[in-house]
Amino acid sequence: MATRKTTAAKSAPPKSAAKKTTSQADPTAEIRDAIAKPFKGLAERLQNLKLSGTAGAVLDSGRKDLAALVKANEKSYQGLQTVVARQTEMLRTAITDWQGAMSAMPGKDPKENMAKLDEMGRAAFQRALDDIRELAELAAKSQADAFDIMRQRISDNVDQVSQLLTKGGKK
Repeated sequence: MATRKTTAAKSAPPKSAAKKTTSQADPTAEIRDAIAKPFKGLAERLQNLKLSGTAGAVLDSGRKDLAALVKANEKSYQGLQTVVARQTEMLRTAITDWQGAMSAMPGKDPKENMAKLDEMGRAAFQRALDDIRELAELAAKSQADAFDIMRQRISDNVDQVSQLLTKGGKK
């Protein structure tokens, strides 16, 4: 009987192993979930809460603010993913280019090899500058998109307050 229990215990994978497999497949999933979890719970609670009048308007405004914040966070995160993916692609290309150049050099004239290395170094430096510029543009676009979402929400809030003040002055 003791053998059956140990065999059964050995055959079932531990729960921590299942978690590791999931996080290894997408290492950013845990970070995303940790960031989104508090917002999701708050958003659900706000959606379930129904109020009328001014309190309802304030709550609705809070919901929209939260939705805009979540959307801006998503845009920012997507932009970061794009930048990282592009950096990885750039690095792979650079490594492949250098490996190809180095394998072609043995057996040639040393002066010719030095001239080739010099030419490759200059080209690599120019490509690095272009890549940095491209990455900066990607990051700036991502942040601008996220900022536009928040700017639009702030503008909506200002309009809403203006409408409330206008209504309040007429009564």
